[in-house]
Amino acid sequence: MKQNKKKWWIIGISALIIVLIAGGVTFFVLNKSADKQAKDAAEEFTNQLAAQKYTQLGDQVTSKSLKDLGFTKKEMEEKYETIFNGLGVKNIKVSNLNVTPGENSHSYQLTYDLNMQTSLGKLKTQNYKSTISKEDDAWKVDWLPALIFPGMVKDDKVRLLTDEAKRGDIVDRNQKKLATIGNFNEAGIIPEKLGEGDEKTKNIMVISQKLDVPAEDINHALEQKWVQADSFVPIKTILTGDLKESPGLTYAQKELRTYPLNQATAHLIGYVGEVSAEDIEKNPKLNVGDIIGKTGLERYFDKKLRGKNGGEIKIINDRTKEESSLQKVAKKDGETVQLTIDAAVQKKAFDSLGSEAGAVTMINPQNGDLLALVSTPSYDANQMAAGISASDYKKYSEDKRTPFLARYATRYAPGSTFKTITAGIGLDLGVTKPDKIRHIDGLKWQKDSSWGNYFVTRVHDKPTVNMTDALVYSDNIYFTQEGLEIGKDRLTAGLKKFDFNQEFNLPFSMEPAQISNNGLNTDILLADTSYGQGELLMSPVQQAVAYTAIANGGKMVYPKLAAGEKQLAAKQAIKTESANLVKDALVKTVSDPAGTAHKLASNHRIAAKTGTAELKQKQGEDGLENGFLYAFDADNPNYLMLGMIENVKGRGGSSLVIEKLKPVIDSMY
Repeated sequence: MKQNKKKWWIIGISALIIVLIAGGVTFFVLNKSADKQAKDAAEEFTNQLAAQKYTQLGDQVTSKSLKDLGFTKKEMEEKYETIFNGLGVKNIKVSNLNVTPGENSHSYQLTYDLNMQTSLGKLKTQNYKSTISKEDDAWKVDWLPALIFPGMVKDDKVRLLTDEAKRGDIVDRNQKKLATIGNFNEAGIIPEKLGEGDEKTKNIMVISQKLDVPAEDINHALEQKWVQADSFVPIKTILTGDLKESPGLTYAQKELRTYPLNQATAHLIGYVGEVSAEDIEKNPKLNVGDIIGKTGLERYFDKKLRGKNGGEIKIINDRTKEESSLQKVAKKDGETVQLTIDAAVQKKAFDSLGSEAGAVTMINPQNGDLLALVSTPSYDANQMAAGISASDYKKYSEDKRTPFLARYATRYAPGSTFKTITAGIGLDLGVTKPDKIRHIDGLKWQKDSSWGNYFVTRVHDKPTVNMTDALVYSDNIYFTQEGLEIGKDRLTAGLKKFDFNQEFNLPFSMEPAQISNNGLNTDILLADTSYGQGELLMSPVQQAVAYTAIANGGKMVYPKLAAGEKQLAAKQAIKTESANLVKDALVKTVSDPAGTAHKLASNHRIAAKTGTAELKQKQGEDGLENGFLYAFDADNPNYLMLGMIENVKGRGGSSLVIEKLKPVIDSMY
């Protein structure tokens, strides 16, 4: 009997233990499940924040917390959107997320940190705390305004005060401004002054005609969400001309980037514009509304010119008048960029080219300073910065004369100006000699019958020709024969001393100069190359740099555009005596009445070489002809000009280039 009682006692105790264990396990599992659900709720809320999906936050917070504050889900979501988007918030990162049990089984304590970037830069780490409660069998975050920014209460507003950095100027060598900030009039409309109905429609049409802006664009501007009856609605920036009057039309002052020389420097300086989505994708530090350099030096030196905006983000309570500073950054104005360009020379060269399609490069052959880089036709850089209309932009883009093309950086066959390089290489090798005579009969020549129908031609029928004669009269046959005697290997080696196939350290794009496509592999190609045609390709900048060796005792200087930038030391491309012999011949090219550059003759000792390059598919065909001129002062070589005009055939050839650009040379004195 006692044994049975003992047996049942043991069974009872065991059952009790099992019940207690089961209950404990159930309690543990249930609590573990609640912990996980609360943690999941916290992660879901903060993940939506990090992804900036503000319209999905309403489903992650308790309805009771919103109701207690007098908010709807939509109002709460819109508050995030308005504040965070208005501040340019991006790159939100969540860290130190912690969910711990609260004072009772129905809540948890939530803490986390947020790091983010505003339009003012990186914001210091923000520390957040709230609770997580169970509502309708789901765990959700109890929302409060302090989850926007710590310390915020219901009546608080967030305001961004911007202190915009002033964009730095671009100036020439004499501190003359080439790009700066100017004040302009902006035409706008006050909607309530347009009238109603037919009167409003009529007034909009009148304004459309006076401003040359489509009525559709004006109506679109007036329909923007922010527009109120008394708002000033910007329509068009007025760059020049009188201010038109009309009901509803008014004007305000506007600061805008301006280019004093405008078209004369458009290709070089470029222009600014508002950032695009693509710009921001490439550089996440940019914000919507930022003004950046779009082309030219404005783009290349953008970071230096733009500086850094400053400002302050304040949390303000209009009711209590209390305010606190969330972020404060001092602005840093952009730096000034000084160029080696001489504005007066730049303007003179641009005006001298006039309506021609051409280019001028002016360089100091002693130190490499680029004094002018001009390309025509050009475009209105001020119009581009102010916001060009689609129709006006289309006119530029469809213009067959390609006004956006920077011709000074575009490669062309250099033509007869290149003979000076062949002469220098020949003199260095001893192939070319000042007293060496070549006997040439007639106006055309070929090496032998293997050339078939191909002949090299010249203009002057001179039976005996030396190097000076060949430069003065620009004899193609003489330099063909010299080039063949030099040979492809030695000519190629000599040209490489002038940095063919090498890039220059300049703040704009330019393909390297080219000797040929695949080597000088035929005698005909070698012949053509020797007098500046064949497959030779050089931009006006590259030509000017190469020709500095003739003006500078055989030393080729490297080009420099920005003052203070590092520059490679000049290199000895040919011997000093070779350069001086070529230079003396170029002086005679000007002084000799029969010389091709005699029209440049003046009281100064000018050395010059003209040239034309004909572009055609095969011999016997007519092709376009580009004219070239390079000139420098033989006694005081503080300038070397390389000028080019396209399509000069039948218009005077290289003589047209002299006629157009002689005033530029005269202005150097």
